[in-house]
Amino acid sequence: MEQFVTLLIPALLALVAVRLLLIPMKFIFKLLIHSACGFLCLWLLNSIAGFTGIAFPINAVTVLTAGILGLPGVGILALLAVLS
Repeated sequence: MEQFVTLLIPALLALVAVRLLLIPMKFIFKLLIHSACGFLCLWLLNSIAGFTGIAFPINAVTVLTAGILGLPGVGILALLAVLS
């Protein structure tokens, strides 16, 4: 029984450590997926910039804004592009 407890405690600590490390990894992976979608959206909008007259710069700030906020983020970027 004592050997079982001796093995159980490190196993539980390892499980907790892995669990704590996976939370940031899931956040980073989700952020990368959203950023890729934001990049794709901005790229598509820039490809039709000849018709709309609004071109978006593609950099980290605009990609993250479009990726995290989604359609409202693209609207904010369009509003900023028109006002500047």
